[in-house]
Amino acid sequence: MQNHFELFQLPASFAVDGDALDAAYREVQGRVHPDRFVNATDTEKRVAMQWATRANEAYQTLRNPQKRAQYLCEINGVDLQTESNTAMPASFLMQQMEWREALEDARAAKDASALDELDAQVRRERKSMLEQVGRQLDAGDYHAAAQGVRAMMFLDKFGEEVQYAFEALDA
Repeated sequence: MQNHFELFQLPASFAVDGDALDAAYREVQGRVHPDRFVNATDTEKRVAMQWATRANEAYQTLRNPQKRAQYLCEINGVDLQTESNTAMPASFLMQQMEWREALEDARAAKDASALDELDAQVRRERKSMLEQVGRQLDAGDYHAAAQGVRAMMFLDKFGEEVQYAFEALDA
């Protein structure tokens, strides 16, 4: 079975040409869209629907940088072990602890500007980590990239907690 990159005839790399991806997606969808199979047999309709669904899934994966990074690790034989491997570098864990304390302080003080600053810090760290993961993937270092993807998942979860704190202020 083709991988997502092969489906769209794109190189399997982190750096993806968004316009080429969009064009390839439209081309694949044009060939398998259910509207083209109105008068087809049930089997042909089912196969077309399966291809359309697969194209949608592939497109959503490759459009999202974090999902694309995770997918590249997986197709290159590196299991992210998101459930079992939660080991992180000490410096990353220290940063997480500092941010958690800052979040609790901001919540207690109902300090929106402190939450804004914390949100900005998390976004900057995530952007930096995504750039690093991209370089690692394109250099073929899938194990190091997997560690970065797991770290981004931590950052996403913490970012959601910051958003919940904002929502609690508005309530």
